Amino acid sequence: MNEKQVEKLLADVKNGKLTVDEAVQRLRLLPYEDVGFAKIDYHRPLRCGFCEVIYCPGKTSQQVSHIFEKLAKTGQNVIATRADSAFYEEVKHTTHLEGLRYEQAARMIVLEQKPIESPVGNIIIVTAGTADMPVAEEARVTAHMLGQKVDVVCDVGVAGIHRLFGNLEAMRKANVLVVVAGMEGALASVVGGLVDCPVIAVPTSVGYGASFEGLAALLAMLNSCASGVTVVNIDNGFGAAYAASVINMKIANS
Repeated sequence: MNEKQVEKLLADVKNGKLTVDEAVQRLRLLPYEDVGFAKIDYHRPLRCGFCEVIYCPGKTSQQVSHIFEKLAKTGQNVIATRADSAFYEEVKHTTHLEGLRYEQAARMIVLEQKPIESPVGNIIIVTAGTADMPVAEEARVTAHMLGQKVDVVCDVGVAGIHRLFGNLEAMRKANVLVVVAGMEGALASVVGGLVDCPVIAVPTSVGYGASFEGLAALLAMLNSCASGVTVVNIDNGFGAAYAASVINMKIANS
């Protein structure tokens, strides 16, 4: 939609030919910007509630820097996932953005232009072990940057299940739980049987040989006997946090 089309759309609203809701529906389909190597979707917040997120693997630092700068012009907070510290340094030196920072544990590059002053709802991220924390941190930073109130309960796996029970009261007050576990992935089923909110399970690639780099935990979580447990892909802390944020926003706005 070009400038003239936008002007006509606004004129139609003014003249009563279109309702405000009809105009919003048309604006949801506004085009992306084609920069050659990427098609940047500026209107994802209008359609989906949250802005586009940059996935770093497969892109050069120059490409990521260019996308960052384009998205930054919207005034939104911007995040990029799966970046190591060396890649961040390259991005930092090829962009002119102030305030760019690196979240080491989460392996994410963050540009926080709008302070998150009043986080929404209540998401709790639960990890089976400390070794699961990198994935949990990806989830925590993602949820925070999407404007959610998020807390982390770490190292409460089934090998010492009394640790979980010590945190159960707080977990039962959450709108959504994200359960991150490797090895045999049993924690998601245990938690799912103790709470009345949605549980998003994240299998991690933590474990010895027979864990098959997270496949054992993934299959265990997919076969959970606890109702209300849904599963994302191996090590996908970002995807779990995004889904949890969508649910949390719906609950908070209801």
